[in-house]
Amino acid sequence: MNAEILMNVTPTETRVAVVENGVLQEIVIERANHRGIVGNIYKGKVVRVLPGMQAAFVDIGLERAAFIHAAEIANGDHNHSSHNSSNTPPISQLVHQGQSLVVQVTKDPIGTKGARLTTQLAIPSRYLVYMPEADHVGVSQRIEDDEERERLKVLVNSCMEQEGLTGKAGFILRTAADGVGEEEILADTRYLRRLWRKLEERIKEFTPPAQIYDELPLSQRSLRDFVRPEIEKILIDSRETSQSMAAFTEQYMPEIEEKLEYYPGPRPIFELNSVEDEIQRALERKVPLKSGGYLVIDQTEAMTTIDVNTGGFVGRRNLEETIFKTNLEAANAIGRQVRLRNLGGIIILDFIDMADAEHQRQVLRMLEKVLEKDHAKTKISGVSGLGLVEMTRKRTRESLEQMLMEPCKACDGRGSVKTAETICYEIFREILREERAYQAGTYLVLANQQVVDRLLDEDSDGLADLEAFIGKAIKLQVEALYSQDQYDIILQ
Repeated sequence: MNAEILMNVTPTETRVAVVENGVLQEIVIERANHRGIVGNIYKGKVVRVLPGMQAAFVDIGLERAAFIHAAEIANGDHNHSSHNSSNTPPISQLVHQGQSLVVQVTKDPIGTKGARLTTQLAIPSRYLVYMPEADHVGVSQRIEDDEERERLKVLVNSCMEQEGLTGKAGFILRTAADGVGEEEILADTRYLRRLWRKLEERIKEFTPPAQIYDELPLSQRSLRDFVRPEIEKILIDSRETSQSMAAFTEQYMPEIEEKLEYYPGPRPIFELNSVEDEIQRALERKVPLKSGGYLVIDQTEAMTTIDVNTGGFVGRRNLEETIFKTNLEAANAIGRQVRLRNLGGIIILDFIDMADAEHQRQVLRMLEKVLEKDHAKTKISGVSGLGLVEMTRKRTRESLEQMLMEPCKACDGRGSVKTAETICYEIFREILREERAYQAGTYLVLANQQVVDRLLDEDSDGLADLEAFIGKAIKLQVEALYSQDQYDIILQ
């Protein structure tokens, strides 16, 4: 597989595109005036304890207090808990109002929700994640070979011994560690240990709320998180950024230094592989499939739904085959769209109904295979009784739509406007109502071009009937700045 990373940098925003075989797979955007805070560490102050919700609000210096669940608060032997309420002590035993707490952000504030926190700190480097509160060594689930997993565990344990960390901290080996030697792992261990010592000093010195650790900017973070062996080159269109990234790789990731390339080309970097067009398409509801079918993607506050449709109808005999092929193609496209749009939370997939259980199995298998490349954690359930597939994808930052779009002011965020026909009938009713109340000499209707066109064409009979009925003239005037569902009726 031929893959590359394209980086477009301006003073106000950085955009990073991951392109595989000439097709955009992922886009991450960071704007200078509101950088994400996932991964940042703060010394915060507990402002409210909510026993009923097993949670607390913590002031970390943002405009909205952040939120921590009891299961995310480490307490001695309770480090690696999940949200399993049976073994989580009551929140009031873990924290109290006014207490200072060292926390890390796991989710950015999205919409009206404050940031989500944990006290189980995790600081990533190229190959490792350092967990000062833990005492175990884990390996990324993406590394599937048992021998390799064992080799890496032994390697980390030996590095921890050399650094005197055994029993005092924990590490997770990241996917990128697959196949690397002792030298790289030891270098990462030392870097993380040095960094943690600096942070410990800051934790002692600072009074809450204060920021202790700032996650790397997107340009450097994408080198750490996105670079895999199949990435052949990393093109950057800013000389300054490419120089700072060269310095960063020289210090922390020398093995990828030769992949970095400054791109001074005459064409904007995002015109290569049509990245700019793909971003525009990723904001549309409808995604066409090669077979003639299409997906319809709708994001709501609670969940995202993806509906699969066949385009043209095909004869009965190969209908089942057409449906199967469309669903397979859709599964492939869904995997890509989920990454591209950065959809998170609950996602409901409505494939076209398949009678054959083997077909269902193969479509699910295809979906799983495509999602293997996704670095966000995903989980898929089987086909439900209603023929729906439910999946969840870990949400850490805003989706592409939440970042680049806002609710439509012309239609109050409904995403649709009334038709010209509906507006014409509303105007007729309004004129009748005003005639009964005020009895003006004539009526002037101010409306959008489409509405006026319709009143002069398809609805001209209705307009004439209304004039005859009230015995008054109705004049029309186009208001260029009105949206389709805006109009005014002026009594003259």
